[in-house]
Amino acid sequence: MAIPGSKSITARALFLAAAADGTTVLGRPLLSDDTEAFADGLTALGYRVSRDTADWTITGRPEGPAADDADVYCRDAATAARFLPGLVAAGHGTFRFDASEQMRRRPVAPLTAALRALGVDVRHTEREGHLPLTVVADGIKGGDMELDASLSSQFLTAMLLAGPLTREGLNITVTGLVSAPYVEITLAMMRRFGVHVVRDGNTLRVPPGGYRATTYPIEPDASTASYFFAAAAITGQEVTVPGLGAGALQGDLGFVEVLGRMGAEVTIGADATTVRGTGRLTGITTNMRDISDTMPTLAAIAPFADGPVRIEDVYNTRVKECDRLDACADNLRRLGILVETGEDWIEIQPGVPVPAEIGTRRDHRIAMSFSVTSLRVPHITLDDPACVKKTFPEFHDVFGALRGEWDF
Repeated sequence: MAIPGSKSITARALFLAAAADGTTVLGRPLLSDDTEAFADGLTALGYRVSRDTADWTITGRPEGPAADDADVYCRDAATAARFLPGLVAAGHGTFRFDASEQMRRRPVAPLTAALRALGVDVRHTEREGHLPLTVVADGIKGGDMELDASLSSQFLTAMLLAGPLTREGLNITVTGLVSAPYVEITLAMMRRFGVHVVRDGNTLRVPPGGYRATTYPIEPDASTASYFFAAAAITGQEVTVPGLGAGALQGDLGFVEVLGRMGAEVTIGADATTVRGTGRLTGITTNMRDISDTMPTLAAIAPFADGPVRIEDVYNTRVKECDRLDACADNLRRLGILVETGEDWIEIQPGVPVPAEIGTRRDHRIAMSFSVTSLRVPHITLDDPACVKKTFPEFHDVFGALRGEWDF
């Protein structure tokens, strides 16, 4: 399976390229609604972004946006809504950010608090802690700060990315970190652009001095790959994803280790990963705090295990594109499966799912996850199949081709 580029890596690379001194070429970036929103945001801010199907070229501006007054519409993209305010804060001007109703519901309060603690003028024009917001930028001095990363690691990433653009650098003391592998992606990518962050216990020390442009290839999206790995696990088929191997940056590749514990055969090579279904999946209790974007994938195939599947420590999935814990529970019940949930966990009993319409709640991961369920259950439909455009516009075509190849 040729999997599209990583959304997380593409978004970070766009920020780093815009902030870097020189011209950066991104190889095989993800082409999706989220990444287009991020790139359009950079264009609105006056950055030069050239896009074709293979590569994107960005001319960086270490001094900040070329525009001194701009409106940025982030669509559904949390990365754009949470990363770009830090980029503009290091420049000069007045910049307004808004987004879809779905993104307006998602929190940005930890980012607002962090920027305000550094003296940045950030104003919420409607509901405090949510978009829309306005940044009146006059550079960032830097210094010491604390950041609560318990809702999303994206808030920490936003401040890490902005750190080298401050006059004095940042010392960020972190509490409550979730999805820690995403922060490791950020730190590794910052190194590729010339910035080395030093760890001192729970404090990350980010030096000033800016970034250097580079050529950066985007690896396949591990979260997207999870749907195809799961498909192999529940059908007895085999899927290999090139470009995702032992050296991959993305923690969500750890999903295959969960499948391995359940009974699938998993091979992680130097530059590819293969999952083969064995005809049997065992029940499991697993902590998915660090790979929570793949929680819906596991939930959607859990009924086919021979025992209960319990997923723990995933409270932050309640503040994603939708409340994913609740969405998974609701859809599994529609399929006739017994489910219990708590504040940060879900437990799913084995069973024989029945046909039903899946309520996607405009969440791409719910739509793609329960598409995998449909390989074993005929006549499953989605109420909003188009929501996959957020990260994988061609998903239904690609998944349909796979279904045809496997004769399901």
